[in-house]
Amino acid sequence: MTDRAPGQVVVLADDLIWSTRLAALVRGAGAEVVPVATTAAFEAALPGAERVIVDLTARGYDGLAAVARAASTGRPVLCLAQHDDHELRRRALAAGAGRVYAYRKLAQDGPAVIGAWLGRPEQARVAR
Repeated sequence: MTDRAPGQVVVLADDLIWSTRLAALVRGAGAEVVPVATTAAFEAALPGAERVIVDLTARGYDGLAAVARAASTGRPVLCLAQHDDHELRRRALAAGAGRVYAYRKLAQDGPAVIGAWLGRPEQARVAR
């Protein structure tokens, strides 16, 4: 167990349900979350981020460009995508994502996945 709290996590998602769900998962693992839904807001939040989560199926921003931008700064990037979109998953990994999870995986095992990713599995829960 680490005593250091995880740093700020920027969550880039333009879907209200997933943005809210991801923010709750990050908070539940003890990290500060900065939810953003646009490229401009993402760019503004990125300098303060320790880690980044990107919803790849957005309409309001280029998810792959966001992954590449975050990865170019050395920040760990976790992504979400449809379970059957193997090409998008491959492209996200090539752009620098560390992991790409299906929505279903995070819906079912979100606290464990996010807690482990943040190095805080003992705190993993869903914050309301």
